[in-house]
Parts: sequence; structure tokens; C-alpha cells
Amino acid sequence: MTFRGCARLLGFDIAVGIRAPTKVWLVGADNQVKGQAVSAQQLGMQLGAKAFRRCSWREGTNGKMLSSRFCFRRVKVAADDGSPIDEREELWLMMEWPKGEPKPTKFVLTSLPRRMPKKQIVRTVKERWKTERVYQEMKGELGLDHYEGRSYPGWHHHVTVAICCYAFIVSERMKAFPPCGRRQSANSTFPRAA
Repeated sequence: MTFRGCARLLGFDIAVGIRAPTKVWLVGADNQVKGQAVSAQQLGMQLGAKAFRRCSWREGTNGKMLSSRFCFRRVKVAADDGSPIDEREELWLMMEWPKGEPKPTKFVLTSLPRRMPKKQIVRTVKERWKTERVYQEMKGELGLDHYEGRSYPGWHHHVTVAICCYAFIVSERMKAFPPCGRRQSANSTFPRAA
């Protein structure tokens, strides 16, 4: 709750995973709270499988499109923080009900714009995988997690060097495997920022 509040206070949009028992109030078209607070999973079950629509977000490592079924509802979080319901921010609750599961399994609260297409919201939220992948590569290949100093300048230097090394590795990969599918000659280079 504190993280969400601070991020929003700074003007950032958020997309945070929540647990299934997290209670929310459903918000109607008139921007008024409807009914009692229910758990995110209970809300998904009440809406039923027919309310969930299939959406693909990217190609997986095996070449198949990754997809699942999603449902979006406008909600307010029913946290016991003492703030009145009227003052709580209205958010999207993105519920995911994977094929073969008996009930919805993943839940995300996001402050992304109300008019943003749902498919774009799904793709934006699912970009987290790429970020985690980069973090894992930087830890495994470049020692991002090996800093043992105690000063902020030292830590900042360590992270900056690791990011620069990762940028170099990515540019070398691009030379060997360009996105357009054509091989680059040894003399050709990609334009780089100075």
C-alpha cells in the first residue's frame, strides 16, 4: 500500500501483482462502489469464465505465441488504512485465468489509463518477464550481484559498469543476429549514441 501510494504521488503509473485474497470493491459505470468488498479471486469466479477474453502478448522461446484469458474491472482496494472509500484511487484489476485452471490464478492492480486498450495493458504488464530476464543475465554473466562495498558511489559505479557491459553484449548480439534476419558484414556497424 505504501509503495503504491508513493509511486502514484511521484506521478508514476504502477502495475503490481496482488494475492488472490486481496479484497476489492467493484466500481460501477457511475464511478460508485457497488456491493461489498470481495477477494480478487472471488470476483473473478463471480464473473465466470465467459467474462474472460483470450489475449496474446508475445512470441515465446519455442516460437509459439504466449496467450491466456484476461478480464478487467475497475476497482478500489479495500485496505484497512483508515482512508474513506471516496478518496481511494480507482484502478484496473487485471485477472488472468489460464486455460486448464479451475479458477483465476493471477491478479494485477494497475493505474494505466482507463482508455488504454486492454491488449496493450496485458503486453505492458507482461513486459516484466524481459526485465527479469535482463536482471538474471546481468547477475549470472556480469556479476551485478557481486558488489560488497558499503558506499553509494561505489555501488553506483559497479551498477553503471555492469549496465555498460550489458549494452556492449547486446550490441554484439545485434551484429551477429540482426532483427531483420540479414547477416551483417564484419565492416558494418550499428549507429551508436556518443
